[in-house]
Order: sequence, then C-alpha cells, then structure tokens
Amino acid sequence: MATVVGVRFREVGKIYSFDPGDLVFRRGDHVIAETAKGYEYGTVVLGNHPDNAPEEDPERKKIIRRATAEDEQKVRDNKDREKDALMICRRKVDERKLDMKVIGAEYTFDDSKLLFFFTADGRVDFRDLVKDLAAIFHMRIELRQVGVRDETRIIGGMGPCGRPLCCHSWLPDFVPVSIKMAKEQNLSLNPQKISGVCGRLMCCLKNEADTYAYLNAQLPKKGDLVELADGRQGEIVEVNVIRQTVRVFVILDDDEREMRDVPASETVFIAHRKKGQPSQMKKDAMAKREAALQEAREREQLKEKEQKEQREQKEQKEQKNQKFQRDPAAAAEAAAPETAGAEVPEDGKTGGRRSRRRPRRAPEEGAPAAAGDREENRGGKNTAAPEEKRDGTPGDEQKPHHRRRRRPGRGGNGAPRDNAPEGGSGGTDR
Repeated sequence: MATVVGVRFREVGKIYSFDPGDLVFRRGDHVIAETAKGYEYGTVVLGNHPDNAPEEDPERKKIIRRATAEDEQKVRDNKDREKDALMICRRKVDERKLDMKVIGAEYTFDDSKLLFFFTADGRVDFRDLVKDLAAIFHMRIELRQVGVRDETRIIGGMGPCGRPLCCHSWLPDFVPVSIKMAKEQNLSLNPQKISGVCGRLMCCLKNEADTYAYLNAQLPKKGDLVELADGRQGEIVEVNVIRQTVRVFVILDDDEREMRDVPASETVFIAHRKKGQPSQMKKDAMAKREAALQEAREREQLKEKEQKEQREQKEQKEQKNQKFQRDPAAAAEAAAPETAGAEVPEDGKTGGRRSRRRPRRAPEEGAPAAAGDREENRGGKNTAAPEEKRDGTPGDEQKPHHRRRRRPGRGGNGAPRDNAPEGGSGGTDR
C-alpha cells in the first residue's frame, strides 16, 4: 500500500494527494510540489498516511522538496504583486469597455504565468485585453471565468449567521443543495432567508439534511388523520421535528374545535389526506364563507324586492295622476267627500261633527234686545224704530247717548293719576 501526503495550495481549496518519496511530513509543513501548472507552493494538511485506493495511481505527482525561508518570502512578494496586477487589469477592462468583473489575480510560484479570475453574464471577447496585459507584465496571461459561488469563495465575507463564509473559511468543495432540504427542515421558502451571499441556496442546508431526513421518517405528515390517546380523532396541522411533537385539530362532541400539542408517539395513524382535498380547517372556513355569501345574497334579494315595490307604487301613482289630467270629471268625483252619499237619520242628525253654534232665537215681547241688536244701536246713529212709552204712546226720537265725563285726576278705573299735580284741584270729592 502506497504512502501519500495531502497538500492544499490555497487557503481553502481542494486537498490533493502527492507521493512524499522518502521524506516524512507533518500537518502544517510547507512544500514545493509538481503540478500541471508547474511548481507550486503548498501546505501539508494530512501527513504521511497510507493510500486507501486499491491500486497505485501512476499519474500521482511527487513532492520536490521542503519550502525554505526564501520560498516563503517569494510567496509574500507575489501576494503584493497580485494586488497591483489586479488594479492594472481592472483599469484596462474599463478602457476597453468590456462587460466583465475582475475579482482576483494569482501568480504562479515560478513566475511563469499570471492568472486573472473574472465573472460575466455571457461570453466576452478579451483577446485584445490579453495582448495589453502581456505587453505590461511580459509573461503568459490567462483569464478564467468563474461562477458566483467561486466569486464568493475568492472575495469572502460574513454570512447571515454572523460568522465568516464557510466556503471561504473551511469548506473544501461545493456540495449540491436542493430546495427539498429546506422543506424537510420546515424552513420558510422565502429566497431571502434560505439564500447565501452568492444568491444560491446556503451550503449549510446540507449539514443537517441527513438528521432531518431521519427524524421526519418517524413523524406523521401534515394533513394526516390520527387518533389520540383519549380516543378522539383529529387532523395534523403542524409538525415540530426537533421536539417530536404534532399539533392536532380536534373536533369535540358539541361541535367545538380545539388545538392540541401532543407527542408524536401518542398518536395512532389512521389515513393520509388525499391529494387536492382541503383540510378540516379549510372546510370550516369555506362553509363559513359560503354562509356569509348566502346571507348577503338574501339581503340583496330583499332589498331588490322592496325597491321593485316602491317603483310599482310610484308608477301606479303617476298613471293615476295622468288619468285625472285627461278626465277632470273623474278627478272631481274622486275628490268628492265620502259622506256625500250617506243616509240621513230620521231625527235629521248626520254622522258628521255636531255644530256647537246654537240657532238664533227671536226676542220675546218686553224682553231686552239681544246682544247683536244692542251692538247695532251703539253706533252714532240709531236706525231702530222709536220705542213706545210705558203708557203706550209713541215717544220722541231718542237723544244720542253721552258718556259721563271723567273726573279730573282720576284714571279709567277711578284711581288717581300719577301725573296729577300734587295738591291740585282736579275735582272735589263729593
């Protein structure tokens, strides 16, 4: 069985196996290894260990030697040169007006090649850009287009959890992540909550996918019909995977609804809900909404009926008015009092309101004149016939009546006047 060493060439990258030869390496040692790109400076992450492959790989590269202090200083110098090369490349991209974003630069250990990493929405013709860069750096130039995940790995950043991004800090390789993993973990399917900085599904969804798959296998599904320990049946409306509990919608005897949180182990499965069939809560909501709609329809029908009756009454009234305008006789007949054709009783009394006015009686002989006659004689002229004297002879014409003079200093009711002079001789008392 062959002995190999695990080496990583980037801070976070894939681990490659190399043949150490007769040398012994430990974790953290720096080495110079032969790769397809040439000689590269790498770090040992797995010391000498036996290879698990059944057959020896003939294409496995070898480790050249251990890295020296000069090699480490050269790597640090290359890091500084990469920053300057990145700024130059970005400036040239702006001058060429290319639709691309340069995110990183990397020198090989032997200065044989300079790599630039960029992202773009589509294909970009950068042949002229390569010529400009080769004229500046005087070495082989290579441009590589990477995806959004590789861009995030190169740049780095902080995740929603508040820690450095996994792909930039420790994750060696990307793993496939699907939306099914988020569903099994009962997470919100809002893209903003389950997506990482790169815009793709978070890689950490894969970390707990196997655990949730095992726990979900022991739980009933949402919508299943189950039986509780007290014999009542209900429908599962929510499942808590971590606590291994379920929330059951139970219908009681008096047609009341109740929510219960019970352990999943205390439920007995009865049947699955058929696909497309609504839940019991949705059925109740639909029935309630249908009852409200029916009540609204009945109110609308009643309102329309009342409006129709009002329109019919208004039309009848208008037709009646038009008929009276065409036939005045009919209008007069309709306007006649209802008592016109009523029968009069034998005593001469009618059924109407009795008049309070009494008939005027003629004055008897020797009786004083009536009030109306007295008012007629009160005028300036006396038009009545002269009265006879007590002895029966006709008397002379009556003289006009003179009112008694009021005493000076007296009011109309005999009271002294207020404006009479004090001590004046307004009159003598008799």
